[in-house]
Amino acid sequence: MWIRRGMKYKGCGQEKLGRLVATLVCKLKKLSLMVASLVFLPWALAQTAATSVEAVTSALRNKEFAKALQLLQPALQRAPGNEQLWTLQALAYSGEGHQKEALASFHHALRISPNYLPALEGASQLEYEAGSAAAIPLLQRVLQLRPDDPTGHAMLAVLEYQQGHCQAAVAHFEKAGAMLDSQLDALHAHGICLVRLKQLDKAVAVFQRSAALHPDDHQERQLLASIQLMDHKPQDAVATLGPLLQGNPDPETLDLASTAYEEAGDTQRAVSTLRQAILLEPRNVNLYLDFANISFAHNSFQVGIDIINDGISVQPKAAPLYLARGVLYVQLADYDRAEADFEKSYELDPSQSLSSAAQGLMAEQQNDLDHALATVRAKLARKPNDGLLLYMQADILTQKGAETGTPEFQTALRSAKKAVLLQPTAPARDVLAKLYLQAGQNQDAAEQCRKALIADPKDQTALYRLIQALRKTDNKTEIPDLLKRLAQLRSAAAKEENERNRYKLVEENAQPAESSQP
Repeated sequence: MWIRRGMKYKGCGQEKLGRLVATLVCKLKKLSLMVASLVFLPWALAQTAATSVEAVTSALRNKEFAKALQLLQPALQRAPGNEQLWTLQALAYSGEGHQKEALASFHHALRISPNYLPALEGASQLEYEAGSAAAIPLLQRVLQLRPDDPTGHAMLAVLEYQQGHCQAAVAHFEKAGAMLDSQLDALHAHGICLVRLKQLDKAVAVFQRSAALHPDDHQERQLLASIQLMDHKPQDAVATLGPLLQGNPDPETLDLASTAYEEAGDTQRAVSTLRQAILLEPRNVNLYLDFANISFAHNSFQVGIDIINDGISVQPKAAPLYLARGVLYVQLADYDRAEADFEKSYELDPSQSLSSAAQGLMAEQQNDLDHALATVRAKLARKPNDGLLLYMQADILTQKGAETGTPEFQTALRSAKKAVLLQPTAPARDVLAKLYLQAGQNQDAAEQCRKALIADPKDQTALYRLIQALRKTDNKTEIPDLLKRLAQLRSAAAKEENERNRYKLVEENAQPAESSQP
């Protein structure tokens, strides 16, 4: 369930499971055997075959599983409708390692008696070990019979988390009580779900428990501080990071501390801490961007530009640095340099102009433009009037560098025009504007950009291309205001990106260890 690939732990003396799985499975397995033995004995004593059933249960307790299976054959022939015998057979098969046959026997018992607890527990255990969602309804039935069972709630919480059902998972994590408090992976899963549900106060409390398990673990403190920042508690984050800031803190800790200081109103310490981080990791682009954001917030535009210049000197092909510097140049009314930086940013990272749909396809095709184009064309052969597919064909062709006058360029232009007619979205107009610019049809390009901005006022690609189109005409009076608008959108996008990065940090660093077989 939560085992990193290549790592194995012994569980219950047979299966090798993750520590959390082993704990839960051992509890349930022992419980199943105990309940089975207690229930079977009175029944057996009342039957003519009491001696043989006693022999079966004795064989099971002594782990003589083959003998138990041999003894069960005549007993089942005499009483094929007895759920207790089928459950005994399932336990014997499981002991032999034949989980498929064991599961079939458990389900046979449940067809005879749907609420027979030992069979429910045994079947749910095997489905749980296999990482199957089929364990969920079985565990739900167990909890209907025993609603206060912490083991059942713990197992169900884990499965619901794996299925991405955080609302249900959180309810079961809470009902599992203190049972999982010593399990770091379980606490992380609980905390991640609370973050996803935006229940940040509760998430802080859970990550405080996980940090208390390992008070000297740097990552645990960084995770807790990140959640505290998300919960707008910068002073608490500073306190959490305090022990890490003593001695030789790493750049990630310093970056988090800088954010906490800034949000707590201590800009001087935020700046000095961030400078320290940059000295330790001068090639980390995000550190320079964080400094630019602080400079922007406090109208220290030239200071921010100077720091970004330092970043560009060591990372000359980092598109975000040029974009950030362009935003700062706009604040100084240095529009020519701002536009040059925006141009350089798009030149270094053309994917900024791709729509989310095209980006998703590119990711799926591992940034293989030819493969992505072939996929789109195969779909267009079946749906020639699909506006989205036509737009994506045009977009990918422009990314491939289709030159004016070539058949590829003409295909891209026809596709973009048809896409706008069929489905006049902002992204479709953006790619058509780009093609018009390339063809020298600047007025047409500007018209498409303006229409795209009506549909989506935050469309940075349309705004940037409108600036490009106006630069190539005599109508340049709008450009300073458009550059300011673009800078505002970039600044807002940077703040949103910072928030996403915090969530990403928590998701990545708190992710329970993965296993190939949950």
